[in-house]
Amino acid sequence: MTDIAADTAAVAAVRRLIREARFGALATLEPEGGPYASLVAIATDPEGRPTLLISRLARHTRNISRDQRMSLLVSAADAPDPLNAPRASLTGRIVPAPEAAVRTRYIARHPTAAGYADFADFAFYRMEIEGAHLVEGFGRIVDVPGAALLTGWDDAAELAEGHDGIVTHMNDDHADAVALYATVLAGATGGATSGAWRMVALDPEGFEVASAERVCRIEFSQRIASPAAARKELVALVHRARRDSAA
Repeated sequence: MTDIAADTAAVAAVRRLIREARFGALATLEPEGGPYASLVAIATDPEGRPTLLISRLARHTRNISRDQRMSLLVSAADAPDPLNAPRASLTGRIVPAPEAAVRTRYIARHPTAAGYADFADFAFYRMEIEGAHLVEGFGRIVDVPGAALLTGWDDAAELAEGHDGIVTHMNDDHADAVALYATVLAGATGGATSGAWRMVALDPEGFEVASAERVCRIEFSQRIASPAAARKELVALVHRARRDSAA
């Protein structure tokens, strides 16, 4: 096992796995101390922490009400051989999430959640990641510290304020560009028609677009901190996608 805290490639790989995950295996602790695993739908908060919308009636929620320790397994989407696909086991604690910070992002990724997000027994949670165990194939196993996986926003208050407007504008007015981001830049198959893909979230380092089946992460060429900088990056990326698709 490689133990490289500064392994930037491993950090990037785990970040991508988390940002692109739609579902994951959640492990919580039963009252007697044994593990319990369940399938959960995942989104992320602005910093990149996994977020969940779960019912207090569910067994895993009852477990975390007693013990916040948890693990979450995420893996690469659409892998023909899951055992040879990149995956990461995240360890940490689960805590209530501020709904205002996570609701829009969660429902954008999981639209059907809008039908039960307001039920009295449902609430949003986020995972405070303490570490990640990345497996990318035989001989490539790396431990990554949780703090390295977060995206900072200290210099990007203007971008945070404009986030929802940027996402809405891209989906309403530039659906063709969003489709190109997914099918050309991210190499996603299917859903090439305008409207099949939607931008679901954006941060200083990149953004995610999603279809009904998949989420794709696209990185910016440089860190951004404002809507103007986001526009510049998004325009440059769509020009690149159009050149690549015509080649």
